[in-house]
Amino acid sequence: MALTSLIVCADAEAVQVLTHIFHDLGIEAANCADPSVAKERLPENRFDIVVVDCRNETSSTALISSIRNSPLQRNSVIVALVKAGSRASETFETGANLLLYKPLSRERAFHSLQTAKGLVRRERRGKLRIPVQVPASIAYAGKEDAAATVVEISETGIGIQTLDNLPRNAKVYFHFALPGQDAAIQLAGEVMWRAASGRVGVRFVNVPQTSKRVLQQWVEEQATADSGSRSNPESNSRITVRFSTGLGLLSASAPDRRNLLRRTCCIGAEIYRADGSVPHRCTLSDLSTGGCYVETTEPFPEGTVLTIVVRTLDLKVCVAGKVQSMNRGYGMGVHFNLSTEHERQQVEQLLACAEQNSRINR
Repeated sequence: MALTSLIVCADAEAVQVLTHIFHDLGIEAANCADPSVAKERLPENRFDIVVVDCRNETSSTALISSIRNSPLQRNSVIVALVKAGSRASETFETGANLLLYKPLSRERAFHSLQTAKGLVRRERRGKLRIPVQVPASIAYAGKEDAAATVVEISETGIGIQTLDNLPRNAKVYFHFALPGQDAAIQLAGEVMWRAASGRVGVRFVNVPQTSKRVLQQWVEEQATADSGSRSNPESNSRITVRFSTGLGLLSASAPDRRNLLRRTCCIGAEIYRADGSVPHRCTLSDLSTGGCYVETTEPFPEGTVLTIVVRTLDLKVCVAGKVQSMNRGYGMGVHFNLSTEHERQQVEQLLACAEQNSRINR
């Protein structure tokens, strides 16, 4: 789900700078010059970040108060746009989370809004979530033993991919095995959201203490293992990656492209910048032995060196690569060169996983 922002400001130059920064951060931006009009929009649209120009102290304080009292906006990150020399303590007392000083410096504004984005992500995610790709059996009112694929697991919930039309708030029962473990676990959950693509978010309910401990331990082990593998370059697969142009289309010539086995897939994954350790959740699609497409609202710039981490029930693949093309708000394309037989086998296993996933969801 893409992040959204609202810029409440009548200064056209400031709005332009902020809008460009939000777009660079992969955040949708809307503008409203009048605080009273912005106040009317609060019950209708949810905004993850709200920038409020505090030029008029009375109207800006009233707007920030309205944001904090709005059921939809109460967890929004509020960035106050204030003139240089303003007392920070007084502004924070109104309910603002961050300050931006006028006149705007693009560099300082970028770092502040990047911080705001991090606060939103932390609030949204709450618990560490691990991308996986494992088959599951689900049951809900009127249907037993329906096929699904678990694509994300945390201590408090899971993400699944299914063609079944699960209604919001429906009670769902799961039967699946955690990657690396033989014993299957059974849990119950409540549907929190569903996307048109068939992706469903489920929050666990009434989790037994034994299962809770198993989930917590497994998530912590995966997080620790990822940290260790990234700190030891020798443990990572040395696969050179180049990305494609277009939404999932490989940038090879037409004859070469026909020779590549391609699978439309939906595989949960994590991507890391080569010089960083912060995971970015994403989905792999249009996978082949020559490349794939990474669907994410926060694509990296062209030329970025990165690592892709994918887990399935039976394997874990770490692919080092480089962004060749970027589609802002949608994702980035990848093209990889495989130098060893082991690297080729890893990608073949990933293709087999994509084929299995396709059969499950047909």
